[in-house]
This record gives sequence, C-alpha cells and structure tokens, in this order.
Amino acid sequence: MVCKRHLGIDVQVWGGAAFTWADSEGKPVGGTTIWSIGSQEGEQFAPSTASFMINYRVEDLHAMVNVLKEEGCNVLEKIDESEYGKFAWVMDPEGNKVELWQPPQGQ
Repeated sequence: MVCKRHLGIDVQVWGGAAFTWADSEGKPVGGTTIWSIGSQEGEQFAPSTASFMINYRVEDLHAMVNVLKEEGCNVLEKIDESEYGKFAWVMDPEGNKVELWQPPQGQ
C-alpha cells in the first residue's frame, strides 16, 4: 500500500491508521489519534464525498455539539454511544465530514 511504503503509515483492515501519543522522549502517554481513510463508494463518510474523515477527541461531546449548533454549524443529528465512547459528526465549510469523539471514562 502506498501509505505504508512511502509514508510509513500502516493502514489497517478497518480502513484507517491509529497513532499512539508519545512524549518528547517517545514514551506512550495514553492517547491515540485516528485517521480514517476509505473509498468514496462507502457510506462511512456520507454525506461528504471525500475519501477521508478527521477525528477530533473532545472532553464533553454533548457540550461541544450544543456549542456548535448554537453557532450555526452543520452538526449531523446522530450521536452514537458505545463501549468505544461517544461519537458525533459535523460538516466543515468545504463539505467534509468531521468526527468528534469522547473516549470512555479513564481513557
């Protein structure tokens, strides 16, 4: 795969890459950044036509969604809650879908 060969990014079977947070010495510090990369034919990124989605970690998902709605942002109505945390989505001004993620307590 191009990402691994040229950029050293190991895209997993689920369609993305996970980057473990580290301090200035390279020691893990207990967080992860996710890049979701997929096909434009999939529904994961809809209603965006982009083949990627950026995921932002937030401290209080419901508070963030409320603020974004109050400011007139295009927040999608669906909020998912699972053992992986809470998820909501917003469309940026260029039509890209952005995921907001509140990890489970203690993560």
